[in-house]
Parts: sequence; structure tokens; C-alpha cells
Amino acid sequence: MPAASQKPTIAFAMGDASGIGAELMARVLNDPEIAEAARLVVIGDRRVLRRGEEVTGEAVALPVVAPDAPLPPGSVFVDLGHLDPADAPLGTVNLASGRFALENFRAALLLAAAAAADAVAFTPFNKAAMRLAHPPYEDEIGFTAEVLGFAGVAKEFNILEGLWNARVTSHVPLRAVADLITPAAIVENLRLTDAALRAAGLARPRIAVAGLNPHAGDGGNFGREEIEVIAPAVETGKAAGIACDGPFPADTVFVRARRGDFDAVLTMYHDQGQIAMKLIGFDRGVTLLGGFPFPITTPAHGTAHDIAGTGRAGTGATKAALLLAARMGAAEPRTRAGAPVTVAAARAVRAAAE
Repeated sequence: MPAASQKPTIAFAMGDASGIGAELMARVLNDPEIAEAARLVVIGDRRVLRRGEEVTGEAVALPVVAPDAPLPPGSVFVDLGHLDPADAPLGTVNLASGRFALENFRAALLLAAAAAADAVAFTPFNKAAMRLAHPPYEDEIGFTAEVLGFAGVAKEFNILEGLWNARVTSHVPLRAVADLITPAAIVENLRLTDAALRAAGLARPRIAVAGLNPHAGDGGNFGREEIEVIAPAVETGKAAGIACDGPFPADTVFVRARRGDFDAVLTMYHDQGQIAMKLIGFDRGVTLLGGFPFPITTPAHGTAHDIAGTGRAGTGATKAALLLAARMGAAEPRTRAGAPVTVAAARAVRAAAE
């Protein structure tokens, strides 16, 4: 096993306190494969994790430190002491859980931004609870950009057992999609997808591009976006050295990708890819926020309020998210000598920058 100083450091934020997150965390923190792959700086409230331990029967032995205490060289739990579990009933959407998740995530982001972590991961969020706590909240990408002061391009990727799904448009109404599908947007996403896959260890990723219309437009019979917008963008991507092809009918392209023809599928809108990926493996998929200065990963599934507290939650996606963060963090390490060694110091660095 490599020494703690040689492992990538992952700032691991506790997500929604009323879902399955504490159960997932209690289990993965005792997983030897995770312990071997990364040093974890877990951020949350030890009382919430204790509720997860009680549900799962898993006792977590990480040392616990306060936000202003120096971080030891190995894995550690940073106890912000900011949520009594009684204020966040299981299986409910509530303000307390939203505040809890946002504060943990913010602290994890700031640790990585201050070069005290190589990657960030988090257990599932509940967007309704997040909006109760922070009404402008739209999604994790927008919040991350806000916290970091990031003005670049970032996108969400879904990953399942080596197959990646990227998308040109995401959290927008379906009626707005066609107007947002432009050659520039497609090429931008091809570049970002190619870069993210290379950062994850693929030397030359193969990317399939889905069409927008049924049967990829059927030669113009069902729409001309494939002919006038998508195909020219694919050619531009090829000219830039990206191994991309398409447009392919969206109802069959994932069949080809699953059999190994492609490493990733770039879809035109959210559900075009999400439905396929979640049918393939709802409980094993990972979401990556790509394009930021460091990788950010989480399970692709939600908070599962309906089974919270039952002990039935599987850890496959959470483990996969941590292993991906470790692999990408090791490939492009950020931790450096002189970086803040406490959560409080990372917050202070950001406050000074603002």
C-alpha cells in the first residue's frame, strides 16, 4: 500500500443528511480498496455519520478534527459540528439538510481550490433541499462556479463501467433544446469530452455523436439539424484531432457503445443519454463535473429518501465515484507544500481572494 503522502487527497463532502448518504459513507469509509486508493478528508458532522453507522452496523475509525485543527497525513473526518440529526428527519426534504450539504460541499471545494486536495467527491444531494437553503441554486455546476469564481466551461458527464455520456444541453426545457444545438456548442463539448477522457487515462477516446431527431433526421425527412448543424460540427472535431463520428440515431448508438465501438456518447439533451445510462445500471453510475480545475465526482443516483434508514442502499456508485476521483486526482495532482492545512485556512484563503 502506498504511503498516505503518495496518495491523491480527496475532499469528501457529506451530502443530503435526510437520505442514504450517511449510510453510503459509513460503508465506503471501511472499504479497503478506497483506503488503498486515496487519502480522504471527510467533511460533515460526526453525529450525522454516526446515524449512518447505526443503520449499517459499520463503525468508522477515522480520527476526528475541528475545522481549525491541522489535518493529519492520513484520512480524517473534519467535524463542522453544524447539524443535529434530529433537525433533519430521514426521508424528508428540509432546509437543515440543504444547508448541511451546501456548507460541506463549499468547504470541500475550497480545500481543492487552495491546493489542499486533488479532487472532490460527495454523497448525493437533494436539489429541492438545496434550493430551500440557497434559492439561486440550479445545479452543482452553477454552484461550483459561484464558489470558485470560475468563468470557464464545465459540463456534467455520466460514467458507467467504462462508458461515458456527455451532453450538449443539460438542465434546460426541452422546447429550448433545438435552438441551443449549434456547431460551436457541439465542438466545445467534443473538446471537453476528449480532454476529460484523456485525464481519466484513455489515450485516444472514441466519441459517438447522437442525432437530435428520430432516426438522426432520416436524411432530412424528420429535421435538418443533423445535416446542417451536427455533421459539420463532427467534421470540425475530426479536423481538430478528436476521434469522433456521427450523427447516429439516438435509439441505437448506446447499443454500439456498449459493445465496445465507442468510449463515449455525446448526446444532444439531458434525457437522451440519462435514460439509457440509468437503464444500463442505475445503481452503479457516476457523475463527473468536468472542466473545473480539479475533478468532482458523485454517485449518479439520488438521495433515495424512500429507503433512507433501511440499510438497503448499495455502495457501488459511491465507490466508483471515489475511485474515479482518485485516478483523476493522481493523474493531475494539485496538493502542494505550503497549501492550507485546515478547512478554516482554506476558507480564509478564498475570503482574501474575494
